[in-house]
Amino acid sequence: MINLESIKAGLEAGEFFLEYLPTVSLDDGRCIGAEALVRWKRASGVVPPQEFIPLIEGTPISGLVTYWVIETVAAEMLEWLRAHPECQLSINVPPEILGRGGMEYAARKAGLFDHIGQLIVEITERGVPDLIGVEAINNSWGMGLRVALDDVSFASGANLAVLARSNFHILKLDRSLTSQITPDCPIPEWLNGVSALRQTSKLEVIAEGVETEQQFQTLRSVNIQAGQGFYFSPPIRAEAFIAYQRSRSGQTG
Repeated sequence: MINLESIKAGLEAGEFFLEYLPTVSLDDGRCIGAEALVRWKRASGVVPPQEFIPLIEGTPISGLVTYWVIETVAAEMLEWLRAHPECQLSINVPPEILGRGGMEYAARKAGLFDHIGQLIVEITERGVPDLIGVEAINNSWGMGLRVALDDVSFASGANLAVLARSNFHILKLDRSLTSQITPDCPIPEWLNGVSALRQTSKLEVIAEGVETEQQFQTLRSVNIQAGQGFYFSPPIRAEAFIAYQRSRSGQTG
């Protein structure tokens, strides 16, 4: 049974691990970083994130998992960050942690603060922060930390409301948008809006769920800077990611 108690027990038992989803520049095909993704391996197999992440949102266990992620990223990727100052790592962070100094504290404790400019914290639209969280996002520029709004779908006006209140650095387009780029629909309606946004703001845009050559070429044609998805690589363990990044460090698309 999956509940808060079993999740906490799994964390304490060392059942959690990280995989890294490469982020690739659509302009030249270089791997410019990755997103750290939490995985949970039980005796019965790996539990899909969608089965346990929603359960911990807004609970103290969310903070425990987040701090574990930060410490594990430091243990697995600190040397890589030092060797590749041009690259970045994304971590999903509950806005309440970002908004109350938790991210800065955890980064300092784990030894990552010297590389804070290489870190991106991702929050989702459903995790829209309170006033303290918004202030922390807006103040993150001075600390060097970048903040991404994840899972942007433009399904409602909520995205725009969040953008209006917060100085996000990065928008991550939900895979549901990318999947609309097909032979029957080569230019979905949302693509023109994102293209206009790129031309009128300094926002970096990352497209999730890139799976086909057509999607890759279409996204690149409207100057979306980066992508993630199985077209490039599935999520992989730290050692495999480091090898992958090395193989694509100078590749042209």
